[in-house]
Amino acid sequence: MAGTPPLRLDATDELLSRGQRHDAWMATFTQGLDFDTFTCGTYPRFAAKASGSRLWDPDGNEYIDYILGYGTVLLGHAHPKVLDAVTRELANGTCASPLWRPVQVELTQLLTSVLPNADLAYLMRTGSDATAAAVRLARLHTGRKKVLQWGYHGWHEWSTPRTEGLLPAVRRETLTFEYNDLPGVRAAFEQHGDDIACVIMMPFETDAPESGFLHEVRRTAHAHGALFILDELRSGFRMALGGAQEYFGVDADLVTVGKGMANGHPLSAVAGREDVMRGLSRTHMESTFFTNSAEMAAALATVSVVRDTDALRHVWRMGERLLDGFRVLIAELDVPVRTVGYAPMPFLEFTDPDPDRRAAGREAFFRAVVRRGVFFEPDHHWFISAAHTEDDIDRTLEACREGFLTLLKASGA
Repeated sequence: MAGTPPLRLDATDELLSRGQRHDAWMATFTQGLDFDTFTCGTYPRFAAKASGSRLWDPDGNEYIDYILGYGTVLLGHAHPKVLDAVTRELANGTCASPLWRPVQVELTQLLTSVLPNADLAYLMRTGSDATAAAVRLARLHTGRKKVLQWGYHGWHEWSTPRTEGLLPAVRRETLTFEYNDLPGVRAAFEQHGDDIACVIMMPFETDAPESGFLHEVRRTAHAHGALFILDELRSGFRMALGGAQEYFGVDADLVTVGKGMANGHPLSAVAGREDVMRGLSRTHMESTFFTNSAEMAAALATVSVVRDTDALRHVWRMGERLLDGFRVLIAELDVPVRTVGYAPMPFLEFTDPDPDRRAAGREAFFRAVVRRGVFFEPDHHWFISAAHTEDDIDRTLEACREGFLTLLKASGA
């Protein structure tokens, strides 16, 4: 990969130009995450094909993919068992609402057998569907209004990180705390405890929870009559078959899962205690497409592979190989970078104390590695799939060596 010339993105640029005239997302994408602006003209914007650990853009450039649809692809793109299950289910038609499909029974039975503390599971489509449902169920169960949250839970009014266009009255019912800040959690309950319906939080993002932190948040919530909800859209089925609940040994009243559950197909679920889940009978959270069965077949196949094979052990091994390789390079080249995150969801943090040097080096690194066929997301942690191989990891580390050298040169180190 060394010496790879700059990316040719002619077809990408032409598609983007057309899309910006008709597609609202493409027309406004520079208002998205920093990543979207940062990579304009540098990264691919379209995927023409994806298979295994690789994807290809319309210009024919090939990449080892560590974004994996923001973690939705756990087994690898176009996994044959998942494809076969989806194809067979599609042959029986798509939407049959209001009727249920047999695969729905099979999948919910599987989910309640592998997810800790899950008496019932409700299948939806997106992560935002599942987190919104969990919060509403908590409000129904407790009769309270406020939500105490940490992490990213979707685009809904109570959770989106951007506040323009939102109703202030809704936002006032959402309280936040800092990760690993147990005094902050306790202070929120001391001030608003009688009106907090739930704590909803991701179990982690890149930093690990301090010893006992998750358990103490749960204990504090319960002590004040609130529910403890784990948003495992990212960590579910990646950290362990039973997700972060299993990995950290902490019990949630409700859990939201999705992303890797269906290997890239749009499906999510909220699951948990029967007495809380039965609140569904008191509200309306239905959709015409919630009964579509191809996505359920994809999830049934994916979770079965995770349960019955060494797929997750392989994900952990490849992630550890990548993190170990990063640490060797960082020490050898003395670059101002440190590894963060768990092996299935690794990341690099750029640590140069000078903000200008840090920004210049960071940009140079990501520009260099993408030109060498490695697809990282600069502003979001990465993911490992069961399709990544030792050769993929070794090629990635070769590209990152060049990226680190480019970083040092760009930052004047």
